[in-house]
Amino acid sequence: MKLSKLFLILFSIFFTIGMTAQDKSKKRYIKVPEGYLMVLLQGDNILKELENFATEEKIPSANFTGMGFVTMTFGYYDFKKKKFNPKKFKDMELASMNGTIAWQKGKPSIHAHGVVTDENFSAFGGHILDGTVGTGSLEVMILVHDQSLERKHEDDIGANVLCIDKCK
Repeated sequence: MKLSKLFLILFSIFFTIGMTAQDKSKKRYIKVPEGYLMVLLQGDNILKELENFATEEKIPSANFTGMGFVTMTFGYYDFKKKKFNPKKFKDMELASMNGTIAWQKGKPSIHAHGVVTDENFSAFGGHILDGTVGTGSLEVMILVHDQSLERKHEDDIGANVLCIDKCK
């Protein structure tokens, strides 16, 4: 009995590792009439995948929405200290994610907020500092804009702000 449990555990681990390695080689998005549809899988880093997408597709700027199952670190911005107070939420349902893709110093700049819920339907949300896809997947709809937008650091508030006029 113990040997069969060990075999089952080892099989599960190797199967999961094998599937994860195989899934990493798959394309994460497709072009659709409205923009792009991205589907991220378990273990994918949400912000990194959005950055990679923006770079690969040379996205000038975009808005995105998403939903799925995640482990998410939110931050609440303390304007007095000019820093985020982080809090991590594990194995949550991402009820809503909204954000923008712009550029800053030649690199993609992702600004995202979200709301997650737990098994008791309690909701938590804030600025997304980090997130990975949990069991299942995360679906993201990306609406691309024809104009390139930049983010600029505003010293007085200590934050990066989307610049839409006279940005140079």
